[in-house]
Amino acid sequence: MFKKLLLGMAAIAVAAGTTPAFAQNSPTLAKIKAAGTISMGHREASVPFSYMDKDGKPIGYSIDICMLFINEVKKELNIPDLKIKYVPVTSQTRIPLLANGTIDIECGSTTNNLTRAKQIDYLPVTFITGTKILLKKDSSIKGIEDMNGKTVGLSLGTTNEKAFKAAAAELKIDVKYVMVKDHPQGMLNLESGRTDAYSTDDVLLYGLASTSKDPASWKVVGKFLSYDPYGIMVPRNDSEFRLIGTRTIADLMRSGELEKIYDKWFNPGPTNINMPISSDLKKAFEIQALPH
Repeated sequence: MFKKLLLGMAAIAVAAGTTPAFAQNSPTLAKIKAAGTISMGHREASVPFSYMDKDGKPIGYSIDICMLFINEVKKELNIPDLKIKYVPVTSQTRIPLLANGTIDIECGSTTNNLTRAKQIDYLPVTFITGTKILLKKDSSIKGIEDMNGKTVGLSLGTTNEKAFKAAAAELKIDVKYVMVKDHPQGMLNLESGRTDAYSTDDVLLYGLASTSKDPASWKVVGKFLSYDPYGIMVPRNDSEFRLIGTRTIADLMRSGELEKIYDKWFNPGPTNINMPISSDLKKAFEIQALPH
């Protein structure tokens, strides 16, 4: 009887061997394995984190990190030819699409905050920035304090929208708002004179300026209006899937590879953004380089 039980258990183990145990415990990994495809959400104009190259393919700092994460998923599932479905997202759609399972990861320029963590989860912080203001170089505006009676573009549904409006209310200044769906629209309004300024994370402002027709005609001003640590988003309540990403990024931080990826895109980067790694981000890499 005992021998038959052992044989039965062995048979079950062999049958289950086609699906690793961790995949059975992870709804995201199980879904990816069943489909033979992982769906990556990406931004189309968050330079240099996630944007489109001349051939219409997503590239950038966040994309490089996500591709290394996906490589680890391939190994874990033993699917070397795992297909990648690229799904464009905006600041308004990225969280709903991840929460409802349309995408499996979001690779862009998303701030990790506690409110969003009620719906989705994050991998370790890979960038630190904050809200500032982009203007024409000949503008007399030096910060939000000089924006009384002026018009500013803000991307709808972002932490920057919330931070700018809160700062303006605290200073009791009258600012007119033009809400936009994405950064290119914000830049277009600024270039056409519809707005006096565009406000989002400083690194994205430098990215917009560096890819404009005349990069030298723009300036980024003001103190930081927010603290925005970026993280790649993954589904909530899936610790097995998140662990693969956390392990991948921690290994990159520990080996120094993540700093090399940073330099590739920022120092000076293909758009000549020229932002050497900050001491805060370097320290964040050291702190998050978890041991095995």
